[in-house]
Amino acid sequence: MSLPPLPPERAGHPLPPDLAALRQEMAAQRDAGIYRIEPAPHEIELGRRRALRLSDGAPRGRVFHLHGGGFRNGFPEMEAPYADRLVRATGMEVVLPEYALASDHPFPTGLVDAWAALQDYAAQEGAGPLIVSGQSAGGGLAASLAVLAANERLPLAGLVLIAPWLDLTVSAESYVRNAASDPMFTRAAARRAAGLYLQGADARHPLASPLFAPLEGLPPTFIAVGAGEVLYDDSLRFHERLEQAGVASELLAIPGMEHVAVTRDPQGLGAAETFARIVSFVNALAG
Repeated sequence: MSLPPLPPERAGHPLPPDLAALRQEMAAQRDAGIYRIEPAPHEIELGRRRALRLSDGAPRGRVFHLHGGGFRNGFPEMEAPYADRLVRATGMEVVLPEYALASDHPFPTGLVDAWAALQDYAAQEGAGPLIVSGQSAGGGLAASLAVLAANERLPLAGLVLIAPWLDLTVSAESYVRNAASDPMFTRAAARRAAGLYLQGADARHPLASPLFAPLEGLPPTFIAVGAGEVLYDDSLRFHERLEQAGVASELLAIPGMEHVAVTRDPQGLGAAETFARIVSFVNALAG
């Protein structure tokens, strides 16, 4: 496949005060131990950034999972409780990489960070398949990484996308259709987040919005989303495009399930079913 070049990395805008305050609040929650698990993950370096590694004995394979946060907030520790459950349910190793955030680091720096980390991780010794995963904006990055991996012939065994944000044009009809049923995200919030991330870059660049990327050669993919989410159409259209490209794709859409419930609220509607389906998908790839 042929991909346009990434724009050069560049200095971004200063953090808006409300975003700076949100990051401080989330960091305080992290430091207070809200995401703490036992045993604690191992902190490592991958590519240009730090990452957390979770495993239990000799792993059957590896999962490279990217956190969400609208490209503008979040950190690996947010995903540690979910990753810990996935390790225990599958016997896989899970790595949670850090990546640069907007608005101080606009596209493509976060993607470049994630790609450097994935290349570094893939080059390390490890048994079993390598699966890329992500949620929300991290799901968009995960899909972009899968496109890059196919282009660069870096073998991946699978792709797991949890309510991924795949189209930064923010033009899907589900932003209107599901506005009343999605308390987590609005079209206005999506437009602002996309603007902070893109800062003038083309929203249809296939590595910013992988919905528009060539998808031939991607690995088997599992997509989970709430049927009432504003991001539902991103998942549906990506699933349809994968099938058109000859890629095996499973789409799980659960009415009433909130955004990324499987990682954010394990007791929430649809979370247990989603987790079971992810475990089944990963186990099938691990053999």
